[in-house]
Amino acid sequence: MLYYHIVRNDGVEELRVISGQAKGHPLKAVPGNNTRPTTDKVKESLFSIIGPYFDEERVLDLFAGTGGLGIEALSRGAASAVFIDSSSQSIEVIKQNLSATRLAERAEVFRNDARRALNQLARVGKPFDLIFVDPPYVMKDCDTLLLDLAEKGLVAENAVVVVEHHPDVVYENIIGHYERYRYAKYGEIALSVYRYQQTDEAEPTPSSDQEEEAIEE
Repeated sequence: MLYYHIVRNDGVEELRVISGQAKGHPLKAVPGNNTRPTTDKVKESLFSIIGPYFDEERVLDLFAGTGGLGIEALSRGAASAVFIDSSSQSIEVIKQNLSATRLAERAEVFRNDARRALNQLARVGKPFDLIFVDPPYVMKDCDTLLLDLAEKGLVAENAVVVVEHHPDVVYENIIGHYERYRYAKYGEIALSVYRYQQTDEAEPTPSSDQEEEAIEE
C-alpha cells in the first residue's frame, strides 16, 4: 500500500508516505473540502503500475494538492520534482510536507494555473520522465493538456503520464504520441496511464485492452 492512515483522537485522518527514503513521515492535508482525496486502493494500484521504485527521473505533479504523489516518487528514487497548484493553501501544505519529509532540496513549488505554468516550464527546456495529472473532475479535457505538454517539449521519450479522472470521462487509448497501457477503475475514480513514444525505437508498450481487463474491477 502506498499510504496508510492513522486516525487521531480528534477523528482527523493523517496520511503518511509508505515507502522509500521518507517512509513513515506524515503528510498534512489541505484544509477544507476543495481537494479530492485519492483512496489507498487507488494509490496502491497506481504505484504498483508505474514503480514501485524510480531511478533519477524528473517528475511533474500538476494539480498537486498535498503533493503526495510527487513526494512519494521522490521518496522512491526520483531525482527531482516540480509541483504546480493554483491554490495558496495547497502550495503552503506542499512546502510543509516537503520540509517534513526532508525532500525540499529536490523540489520546486509554484503557485500557478496549470496551463500558464506549462509556458513557464517550456522556457526552462527540461522534459519530464513522470507526470501526474490529477485535476478537479469538472475538467474533462486532459487530452488537450497532454498534447500541450508534448507540443511544449515537456515530455521525455518513454515518459509515463498518469491521468486521474471520473470514469464517465472517456479518453482515447491513443492521444498524439501517447499510448494508454493501463486503465483501472475504482468506483468513481479512474486511472489512465500513458507512455509517450515519439520514435519507432521507443520501448514497446503493452496492449491497452489486455491490461485493462487484467486490473479493472
